Amino acid sequence: MIALVVGIVVVAMAGGALVGVALTADRARPTRAESTAPTHDRSGRARPTRAESTAPAHGRSGPVPADYVAIEKVPRVRRGPAAGNDRGSSGTYTARCGSNQEGHYNSDNVIVSPGVPNGAHHLHDYVGNTSTSAASTDRSLAAAPTTCRDPGDRSAYYWPVLRDLVDPRTQARFPGESESDRNVGLVLRPAVSMVYSGNPFAPVTAMPRFLRVVTGNAKALTAGGRNARARWTCRGFADRVTADRYPLCPAGRGLTRILEFPSCWDGRNTDSANHRTHVVFPDARGACPPGTAAVPKLTITLTYDVPAGASFAIDSFPDQRRAATTDHADFVNVMVPGSMARLVGCLNAGRRC
Repeated sequence: MIALVVGIVVVAMAGGALVGVALTADRARPTRAESTAPTHDRSGRARPTRAESTAPAHGRSGPVPADYVAIEKVPRVRRGPAAGNDRGSSGTYTARCGSNQEGHYNSDNVIVSPGVPNGAHHLHDYVGNTSTSAASTDRSLAAAPTTCRDPGDRSAYYWPVLRDLVDPRTQARFPGESESDRNVGLVLRPAVSMVYSGNPFAPVTAMPRFLRVVTGNAKALTAGGRNARARWTCRGFADRVTADRYPLCPAGRGLTRILEFPSCWDGRNTDSANHRTHVVFPDARGACPPGTAAVPKLTITLTYDVPAGASFAIDSFPDQRRAATTDHADFVNVMVPGSMARLVGCLNAGRRC
């Protein structure tokens, strides 16, 4: 009898120990709410939750280590001989509009979500027209100042910001941003290059004023890559380009985004229901499809110095997980006729302007 009682006590003590271990493990494991829900102080600055203080800075709604690749591991791009004919327009024109020293940021998109504050659900970086927002109209854009060296170029150029994810607790939110968008981190400012080029098969024609043009797909992750146009590389590695992962550059130096816009216009419309069918991309050789006219092709190149390692990402819609493949940019042509004529003349004459 005594032996039986002792055995029961031992079993009970062992069971209690196991329960205690289980409870301790449960306390150490953050709940789903702790892992995903940020809190903010009254000033709007992000105050990290317990999970944000102990988990990777990008959080569960951001990229993971598999979303990054060392640039040395990206396959080299083999380029064939350049196509074209003697009717092509071989000039280039550089638009010098600064790098947003003015701090013009908002989470609007006047092309895709006109009139809707925070319609993009991610922060945009702007150069050119200083007034661009969800409330912009053709008339307000035409009347606004510009950061461009050519005062006649009042165009709106914008793209999602890139952020340093090392310590999101130092973030200060911009007016209009929502904490539910989950785009934490310090905004980084790039060196901006904007170059217009001609078409290898035809002279270019003037773009109509207020033409809206987009490149890439802000929802490419959940759209299975449809309309994705992301191109990422590093300074000194131009022959290695990745579309679906962020490249890790040596010491974080020279991270580069290349945003190339479509350049074959339907000749009639300044916009379309999906913001794509009125201006399309040329074919692989560079020729425009029948029924379209070649217009100046805009390429925006953004170069950053970022923290070393998997510690940066662009802003995105919450469900796009800040994926590299969602990179995109937008452009509204607001050049005065004289500025557009100089641009077209430069490209068709084969000059460097």
